[in-house]
Amino acid sequence: PITAIIPGCFMSRLPLIGVTTCSRQIGLHAYHTSGDKYSRAVATAAKGLPVLIPSLADLFPPSDILDALDGILLTGSPSNVEPFHYQGPASVPGTAHDPARDATTLPLIRAAVEAGIPVLGICRGFQEMNVAFGGSLHQKVHEVGTFIDHREDDTQAVEVQYGPAHAVHIQPGGVLAGLGLPQRIDVNSIHSQGIERLAPGLRAEAVAPDGLIEAISVPEGKAFALGVQWHPEWEVSSNPHYLAIFQAFGDACRARATQRDADASNNA
Repeated sequence: PITAIIPGCFMSRLPLIGVTTCSRQIGLHAYHTSGDKYSRAVATAAKGLPVLIPSLADLFPPSDILDALDGILLTGSPSNVEPFHYQGPASVPGTAHDPARDATTLPLIRAAVEAGIPVLGICRGFQEMNVAFGGSLHQKVHEVGTFIDHREDDTQAVEVQYGPAHAVHIQPGGVLAGLGLPQRIDVNSIHSQGIERLAPGLRAEAVAPDGLIEAISVPEGKAFALGVQWHPEWEVSSNPHYLAIFQAFGDACRARATQRDADASNNA
């Protein structure tokens, strides 16, 4: 088995952390894709082994996926959740959707939280969490009239696009405050959609100055369950606030891995 030394601990295997993928047609063939930055953040900051989850809901029910994993990272994506999942109006023509991903992630999120498997959602993954529990989305935040434009300037270099864009205010008493994050942090902003109605049972963890919810948690969840609208995976090792999120997620995944191994040993 793959093992790693965890400072202050005994030899332990790396937790297996599922990383969601998008379904894409490239040329004549179908692919399951995920950005390199997500897997690298899992490996370097969460200290886990990234395992890509194909968007094959017709072949793998959530229980089969979750039985093999110690955590789930819900990645960002160029596509949007199809609005019928939250009773929203039809998207404008040309909007990128990924029905195979929706069919995989939405039931997977609910099952993971119910089973006590750590979950971290980023950007689309954050939006998926809200939809999975019954919330809704603004499809174009910049057209609502009460929010700033949260999209990146795609004419700029990627380092500029992912640079600090606005502040968020960390809400007291939640997961992020418990990680030691200050009341105000600066984050990047690379999204056009955002939370319209917060799902029942979810908690707002951080709010942008314009009032848009930028982070959520599941207070009644059995394990770490956090979603953020920004991209903490970007240069995670050099940003202490981003790093704290991934380290907490990794710690929760290691705790599950330890418990799974103990249960397996006891049942052997």
